[in-house]
Amino acid sequence: MKKLRTKEKIGLHPVMMLLVLSFATIIISGLLRLFNVQSTFNQISSVTGDFQVTTEAVNSLFSLRGLKYIFTSTVSNFANFSVLTHLIIILLGIGIMVKSGFLKTIITLMTKKAKKTTVTFVLVLISILASLVGDLSYIILVPLGALLFLYGKRNPMIGIITTFASLTCGSALSLFLTSYDSSLISVTLDNVHVINSGYTISSWGFLFSNIILIIILAFVITNVTENYLVKKLPKYEFPEEEVEEELVLTRKQMRGLLFSLFAGLIYMLIFIYNIIPGLPFSGNLLDYSQSLYIDKLFSYNSFFSNGFVFVVAVFFVILGLAYGIGAKTIKNNKEFVDALGHSLNGVGKILVMIFAASAFINIFKQSNIGNVVAGALTNVMQNSEFAGLPLILVLFIFAGVIALFQPTILFSYNIASGVIIKLMNAGISPEFTQLVFRLGSSVTLGLTPVFAYFVVYLAYLENYNQSNKPITIGEAIKYQLPYAAVTRIVYLLFIIVWYLVKFPIGIGAGVGLGA
Repeated sequence: MKKLRTKEKIGLHPVMMLLVLSFATIIISGLLRLFNVQSTFNQISSVTGDFQVTTEAVNSLFSLRGLKYIFTSTVSNFANFSVLTHLIIILLGIGIMVKSGFLKTIITLMTKKAKKTTVTFVLVLISILASLVGDLSYIILVPLGALLFLYGKRNPMIGIITTFASLTCGSALSLFLTSYDSSLISVTLDNVHVINSGYTISSWGFLFSNIILIIILAFVITNVTENYLVKKLPKYEFPEEEVEEELVLTRKQMRGLLFSLFAGLIYMLIFIYNIIPGLPFSGNLLDYSQSLYIDKLFSYNSFFSNGFVFVVAVFFVILGLAYGIGAKTIKNNKEFVDALGHSLNGVGKILVMIFAASAFINIFKQSNIGNVVAGALTNVMQNSEFAGLPLILVLFIFAGVIALFQPTILFSYNIASGVIIKLMNAGISPEFTQLVFRLGSSVTLGLTPVFAYFVVYLAYLENYNQSNKPITIGEAIKYQLPYAAVTRIVYLLFIIVWYLVKFPIGIGAGVGLGA
């Protein structure tokens, strides 16, 4: 008898899945438009400053006009897709740090005697605190998280999954006020001033809650990684060049580290000097059209905001080049240029994935389905009979659902912000409402391919995938589910305890009004 061969089932490649999602969105948008699906809710008017009825409707892409838009916008959308441009620029810096040996030397040196749990905890904590630099943190830390684990003789996929989970689940937490925080506060005040024109929100209004949650979340994510994820992932087969005995620094390597330390320090001092106003020839990176320092630094017109990705890339190049010169791993300009392009070798698969993701996100955004969902859930909350803690919990849950369809929290919060008045009438402070919405949104941010930076996470998982099967979108989401579930529990407990005990959430801000 002939032995029957069973074909190995291969899941749908993420690129193919993104194309399927794109076609599905086109068809669904046509059907929803055909049935005139829309949502109506109350929102602050940018003209009058009062509440007005706002309607969000689905845009059909399953039409001649819609198809024309897709064909005329896809290329330009890809070219202007910030994930693409930022990733390529950052990879130039990472490439020279890898090729020169700087990253391998410094990581091996730092991790060879450190406990695995300690390394993971530090990575998680840095990732949570990286909200200071906004979305750029995904571009920088996801590939570095992979290399941290690779050079630490651990599966780099663990580093990728852990970093992405930390970035998304911790995206609502920050110790410093950014322009992003300022924008959310501005939206909050626009709503509050309808009934209380004198209400103000402190820049440190979320300090206490954020400090506590950052510490708790860092421990929680570390434990999920070490006690769950590590056991679930297959054993990683390291390339021969990575299987080495303990690092013993040579004189050349020591000289390289000293060179990079000195050059990096000078660069950082110059950079810091140029974001400090008031000193001779200082403050050149600030936007002086703004009154507050935080807005000078983070406004959309400041050099700091517009040029930060290049600032980081140059910093990486300086570290790698200085090390290469000192360690004599980069001997001439040809080797320097080759090192710059090192991380771009084999980047073709990543570019294909980013192209597919940019097309899908563009199509989904144009369909307006995300805003319709956000508007519908906002309407439910505005017209619900819930009050107090039940309404707070509904807001937390709904914020998570909204983020699946509209992951840009500023946009979704702008739609849902009308709920602030309802909560104020129930005695809940606007600060606590904003905090709950941000926490709820962050939990599900890593579970949706609509989020622009999900493709970075997905692409790097596939890049380090040693299986003959592709990492599907479903698998990528599955890796994030334990983190999202545990974080949701932590945030829910925090909200309930904070509401019942009435602890202040920051300086000048509490759970209730007048706190």
